[in-house]
Amino acid sequence: MTTPELRHLRYFLVLAEERSFTRAASRLMIAQQSLSQQISALERMLGARLFDRDSRGTDLTDIGALFVQEARAVVDRADEAVAVVSRALRGEVGNLRLAFLTTVANQLLPPVVRAVRRELPDVHLATESTSIAPLVQGVFDGRQDVAFTRPPLVPGLESRLLTTEPVCAVLPADHPLAARTELELSELAAEPWVMTPRSSWAPWHRAYDEHFREAGFTPNIIHEEASVQGLLGLVAAGLGVTRLVSSSRSLRHTGVVFIPLKGAYAHTEMVWLPGNTSPALHRLLDIVTDLAATTDLTQGG
Repeated sequence: MTTPELRHLRYFLVLAEERSFTRAASRLMIAQQSLSQQISALERMLGARLFDRDSRGTDLTDIGALFVQEARAVVDRADEAVAVVSRALRGEVGNLRLAFLTTVANQLLPPVVRAVRRELPDVHLATESTSIAPLVQGVFDGRQDVAFTRPPLVPGLESRLLTTEPVCAVLPADHPLAARTELELSELAAEPWVMTPRSSWAPWHRAYDEHFREAGFTPNIIHEEASVQGLLGLVAAGLGVTRLVSSSRSLRHTGVVFIPLKGAYAHTEMVWLPGNTSPALHRLLDIVTDLAATTDLTQGG
């Protein structure tokens, strides 16, 4: 048996509704003779008569009445499939994997996920909070579609700026400089420092080296700690000072003070792999860009 095409089923359903070749042909915007030929071809394919045709009109046969439900299911499913493709092309359905640098997840993950779910409710989001090296590698490997992180990174990624915020000196609450409203980095040259290990992300530390050189000193690093929470704990314990973005103050409210460093700012970016043509990804990029333009994303989520 030859399998009917969708057009045969659509013609059949319209005729079943109109019960008139004249009205059905007009609705389908085809010649009545062409419609009659298509219906006859469908009946030959099925080996069954679907309509009784006489001078009083056109009625469904018993088999034709049974075929209506099946034909409708096939046509509806085909329409649904086309609609899904159209929505996918508009970026309204699909899957996206988002990676957040651990130190920005508190600020960015909640508002970003809320905004994307509001605008793209049928896009499934998978999120991960991770450190910088696996985050960057995940984007390069295609395991993550987009990452939210801090520069400098490495060549080969597309990026879009989201936030800019002050970098602060973080001092013990009882430090002699704790009452200052602003500091020069050079004023901390004699202090013991606690920092993240250089192995955590070399591009960041090369930038730090340049900042310290411009300030005229090499920091006396007495302890290394990978996490921001750990650094804050060491400062609160009086072991040394460090430098962090101002939004990090949300991670600890006692024992430390944040004082802006003159002329020092840090950025947060979205990064993704060039050539990623996912419509859903590019909808997300636009949604988050608009969000960053209207919301202070440096605040806690």
